[in-house]
Amino acid sequence: MAASTVFARDRTVSPGATVSLSGTVSITAIVAFMLKFPLRVTRARLASGVLGLAVGVALLATCGPGGGGAGPATATPTATAAGKLKVVATTTQVADFARVIGGDRVQVTQILKPSVDPHDYEPSPADVKAIGEANVLVANGVGLEKWLNSAISSANFKGTRVEASAGVKIRGDNGVDEGFSGLDPHIWHNPLNVKIMAANIQAGFTARDPFGADTYEENLAAYTIKLDALDADIARQINSLPPANRKLVTNHDAFGYYVDRYQLTFVGSIIPGFDTSAELSGRDADNLVSEIKKTGAKAIFSESSLPPNTAETIGREAGVKIVAGEDALYGDTLGPQGSAGATYLQMEEHNTKTIVGALM
Repeated sequence: MAASTVFARDRTVSPGATVSLSGTVSITAIVAFMLKFPLRVTRARLASGVLGLAVGVALLATCGPGGGGAGPATATPTATAAGKLKVVATTTQVADFARVIGGDRVQVTQILKPSVDPHDYEPSPADVKAIGEANVLVANGVGLEKWLNSAISSANFKGTRVEASAGVKIRGDNGVDEGFSGLDPHIWHNPLNVKIMAANIQAGFTARDPFGADTYEENLAAYTIKLDALDADIARQINSLPPANRKLVTNHDAFGYYVDRYQLTFVGSIIPGFDTSAELSGRDADNLVSEIKKTGAKAIFSESSLPPNTAETIGREAGVKIVAGEDALYGDTLGPQGSAGATYLQMEEHNTKTIVGALM
């Protein structure tokens, strides 16, 4: 509430102080207060002041303590100076979704920066501070942010937490426990999963900011159309490949949802698991080279957030091309602004064109 002096029941509060105005304050009580403590104003100014205070009281009565909004019982909406919902998003992907769904009504702070591997990230004090000040926290879930619960505890976060993965069918154990309980967190590589993720974010924003419900719903509807178009375009491009060429070898096992959705064959990965911290043994390397030769896979695809050195070594031994550098796939993270993977839609378009071009 912006005012030079705030009236809270039967006391006057100095400018700049913050108070909670609870209960019902009648216009009569306000007038009585002003008459008891005259402020040397004219009747016209008195009438104007009473009217302004009456409107303010009516708005407070409508909104209730904390200004209304849904969410945890201990959390109430707190707008920024610009009147926007303060959102913290963990990964580059969910931050992109949050910006799309929230539009001008949200201020998004993105924890993970482009091209930063999310698997071994350690939050900074600034990250913890941002989480503590957020109205809404959006996470990927499925164990991708192993550091998040500790950061939330340190931040004393009281807002609304959105697990974007809620309701997504999760791929199971690939035979290696990499600290993710055998679950694959790379759910965004299927656009149909992103439709669920975006809907979860829309529901979280609406619960926290009911007045923005129409905006969030409209933005979700528009984005859903784009996701359906992306899904159809990826399927069209992959289907243009000869079936014998639809074999994928990647830096790590990050593309399982993509492989399942578009019916490719996953030959193997340089890093044997969902987590990039897993290590490749000599036996693993030999087995992968043998599998590449046996299946006739045509290329190894490096990833933008991972060094290509080991992929290049495996590729030379197997006698296949290495896709790296600017053509590297965007696996765990979006790229910086101006890159081919600056947004989720661009990321998947780039990945598909790169895969089809290398396997044709």
